[in-house]
Parts: sequence; C-alpha cells; structure tokens
Amino acid sequence: MSAAMRDRTLALAGLLQATSMVRQVATTGETENGFLTASIESVFRLEAETPEAVYGGAGGVGRGLRGLVQQIEGGADPAPARLAFTVLQVERRFSAQPRMMDTIARGIREIDRQREHWGPVHPTVLARLGELYSANISTLRPRVLVQGNPTYLAQPEVVAEIRAVLLAALRSAVLWRQLGGTYWDVLFSRRAIAQAARDWLRQSP
Repeated sequence: MSAAMRDRTLALAGLLQATSMVRQVATTGETENGFLTASIESVFRLEAETPEAVYGGAGGVGRGLRGLVQQIEGGADPAPARLAFTVLQVERRFSAQPRMMDTIARGIREIDRQREHWGPVHPTVLARLGELYSANISTLRPRVLVQGNPTYLAQPEVVAEIRAVLLAALRSAVLWRQLGGTYWDVLFSRRAIAQAARDWLRQSP
C-alpha cells in the first residue's frame, strides 16, 4: 500500500471523526473529550509537517479510524458519512476562495492565543471557533445541515461546539484534498482505505 493512501486515510478518519462527534453532540449534548481535543487541536496545526502531526499522532483519530472500518464494512450509522460528503463539497468551494481562506487562517491565529491560555476545548475557544465558522463557512453552499435533539440544538454553547467541530471537519477535508484525495478514492478504493485504517489502529496506542 502506498504511503499516500495511508496519509489520505488518516485525513479521511479525521473528517469522519469530526462529523461523528457533530452527530453525537447534536443528539446527546456531549462527546469524548480526548477525541474532541485532538480534532480541535488539528484546526490550529496549519503548519504541521506530517498528517500524523496534524492530529498529534494516529491515536488522536482512533474514533475516526474505527468509524471508517465500520462504514466500509457496514452496520454503522450513515449520518456521519453523509455529513462528511457534504463537508467535502463545501471544502471545494472554500478552497476556491483565497480571501476566505486568509480570513479563516487569520482568525485561527488570533484564537490560538486563547487556546494556549485556556486549552482547545474551553467554552470561549469553542465559541470563537464557532463564530468564525458561522461568519464564513456557513455562507457557502451546500449548507451543512445538522439534525439532532431540539433540546440541545437550542443551547448556544452546544451550537458553538458543533460549529467548532465542523471547522475541524473542514480542516481534515482540506488536508484530504491536499494529499490528493478524491471522490474516486472513496468509491473505488474502499478496501484499501479500510486496510490502511486497520494498519493505523494497530500502530496507535
């Protein structure tokens, strides 16, 4: 298996992990703090040297790697995969707008100071990331429509967290495209992706 496919699988796992957490937060109001931390941290690692470094190691996207295998082999909730495909469509429009990309990068650098002070999943950090997503990415089409429990979706802090995690999903989608990932990979390289995900899982703690 090529190193490129292994790297793309890691980015795809990052995307699926983020969308699965969006789904979980929207329906239950919470998600695993460790994976949430890894996904949010990936937003701030714009200059990482390797895909592994983006997530702080393959273990940072363990949930996404397991989710990839489950999606490919069947039996998994299809909602995170549908969200992931929508985010990939949004990424193509985002990457075609250099001005918006600069705005997002500048905003992330500003929020990074608060992340260093409070940590990546502090409510203030998540709120600011959510605002950055809402003011920019939410204007792109297709809209990413998140379904869940109305009780949680009516809570501003939950909505902010969902938007922050969607920004993490977009970051992984950008990485996927930068590594040469295409829709054809998802359609015709599913077996290779599942094998790469298993390989990463065996290597990660």
